[in-house]
Amino acid sequence: MNHVLVDAGYEAIEAERVRTMVGAGVRVLISRGLKANKVEPTDEVLDPLLAKFIRYYEAHIADHSYPFPGALDTIRRLREQGWKTAICTNKLHKLAMPLVKALEMDDLFDAVVGGDTFSKNKPDAMPVFGAIDMAGGTAEGSIFVGDSRADIQAARNANLPVIAVDFGYTDVHVSELGPDVVISHYDELEDAIEKVQEKA
Repeated sequence: MNHVLVDAGYEAIEAERVRTMVGAGVRVLISRGLKANKVEPTDEVLDPLLAKFIRYYEAHIADHSYPFPGALDTIRRLREQGWKTAICTNKLHKLAMPLVKALEMDDLFDAVVGGDTFSKNKPDAMPVFGAIDMAGGTAEGSIFVGDSRADIQAARNANLPVIAVDFGYTDVHVSELGPDVVISHYDELEDAIEKVQEKA
């Protein structure tokens, strides 16, 4: 986002503030960046920035990206236990897939759903149900793991239990958003799943 903002003559936004802007898709992210620069995000202003963002992102898909500590090992263990796993992101699908591959985790997911895979994105329940279906799972018994307001709302809209990580992208602590369980490291996920299953 800062690359396209600065390139267009606007001010960059500090990283910690950007973290509170992420989670609702690229268009919303850039809109928030423009508003932070006191610029009205009209389509006329936004569309060229969105196109530049996507081109830049595609070329630098995983420059500074890496899985959170413990995430991949935990997913592997869950899959060994028989869990189906899917990604449900508001990132465009054509950007999500190269990122998953660049991080060498494409073999860990049965489905990857982007913000444009269906006609609606999170917090709507449609992509959640779509991800479950594409992964070969069922809504009954599914658990959503997320890190943002959009994630928790999407899980609630799908009537699924939700485990929130407290190191993600939100402007308030995830505990204030009403998840079933909050964890601070992926090593805690399996215990959290047990807690959620006991509540069900």
